[in-house]
Amino acid sequence: MDPMDGGQVAALRTLLASSGWLERTAEFARALRRSSRTPGGLLVVGTPDAEPWHLTAHLDEESRMSGAPELAPTLLRWSPPPDAPPHLRVDLTRLDEVRPGETLFVVGSRAAPDALLERVHSVRKVATILALDQGDPELEQLAHEVLTVRPGTAPVSFDAAQHLVSSAAGAAGDSRRAGLRERLGRLLDMVSGP
Repeated sequence: MDPMDGGQVAALRTLLASSGWLERTAEFARALRRSSRTPGGLLVVGTPDAEPWHLTAHLDEESRMSGAPELAPTLLRWSPPPDAPPHLRVDLTRLDEVRPGETLFVVGSRAAPDALLERVHSVRKVATILALDQGDPELEQLAHEVLTVRPGTAPVSFDAAQHLVSSAAGAAGDSRRAGLRERLGRLLDMVSGP
């Protein structure tokens, strides 16, 4: 995210507080926590031209911070280079091995291609399907839980929604940790600078 000044941070807090967006994000994050029951079983995939690296990294960090190994994501890649580190070499054939208790989290700012929709359909009876998108009706029909960030109508950008989801997923499992609103405030203070 780009740095924000204090006025922008305050305005965003006010906007989000009255929008219901924090509550929808928290509900989606709870679904993510409930569905992800096995370490390494949270499979995150994007479209061929937009892999969700940033969200995957934040989920991994939240997994460590919250002591929730079931949140540790596995990034599925369309065409990983053969010399990539093992954790960055996992391709879509991993979906052929999906087991009960695993979750496929589809993150797409663009419509999912047919090849991805076919794979989602094939694992739907075994795994829980979650989608974070910008209004992809075909993907949304296949998903068990959806969080849609419609451009021009959502109070946050698609990138900001990814931050909210990962933060809420980490907070969803531990009532002793700061609430989502407080954690969001700290995140916004960090990106706004001193």
